[in-house]
Amino acid sequence: MALYSMTGYAAGERDLGAVRLALELKSVNGRFLDLSLRAADELRFLEMPLREKIAAAIGRGKLDCRLHLLPGNAAPQFTPNFALVEALARLDQEIRAVLPAAAPLSVAEVLRWPGVLAAETINAERLKVECLDLFEEVLAEFLASRAREGARLGEVLLERLARMRTALAQVEPLVPAAISEYAERLACRLREAVAALDEERIRQEIGLFAAKIDVAEELARLAAHLDEVERVLAHGGAVGKRLDFLMQELNREANTLASKSVSAAITAIALELKLLIEQMREQVQNLE
Repeated sequence: MALYSMTGYAAGERDLGAVRLALELKSVNGRFLDLSLRAADELRFLEMPLREKIAAAIGRGKLDCRLHLLPGNAAPQFTPNFALVEALARLDQEIRAVLPAAAPLSVAEVLRWPGVLAAETINAERLKVECLDLFEEVLAEFLASRAREGARLGEVLLERLARMRTALAQVEPLVPAAISEYAERLACRLREAVAALDEERIRQEIGLFAAKIDVAEELARLAAHLDEVERVLAHGGAVGKRLDFLMQELNREANTLASKSVSAAITAIALELKLLIEQMREQVQNLE
């Protein structure tokens, strides 16, 4: 399954002769599906079907849907209401029979009479069919735009994952050197403080220190979380919330690694991990 960004845009039009249907879909980040749908008065009867189709296709994001009518490219076709024209003609004759001096109705006056000329209209059933067909086209392009953006985000996340794995691989070899350096410093200080201190006590202190700064567990959990992030990305679909949780767990382990560090090199790596995690978290916020 593809990864989908919550950012997307698509628009389309359908020329129906007398009018043009115009549809626009755009979305940005949101914790849930927040849909705002605005339709022309003539198209409000389509609001519920469109809402249902959007909810079935999109899981999260603040989404705006705009559906309106524009003037058609073809010249408008007018149909005279001849029954009304005949009624006006009879009324004109009756009035002038009573008022012979009254001027007869001109053609222009008749044509301006309300209801005499009716523009070509499109029935509701055709509007529905055309609108839903247009919506399917625009929705397909909208989802494709979200998928393209999601693919780019996935590439960024995988690149950060690779950098984190490289950083983790650098930590483990540094731990024995840090313990050895500390052991040497501790032994010197203890011997200076207590000349008669036995070697067994020194070894005990070094052992306690080694246990305290052991980061094997943190490294294992970090590696496991990275594997899970990679698995979730490969699976695709609506993964944003799952990845956001994993970013929290990665950050927790990186903090622990930094707190246990007794080496400038390990501290630098832990800070680099935290930076990479924050960069990933920002990208994850964009995923559905």
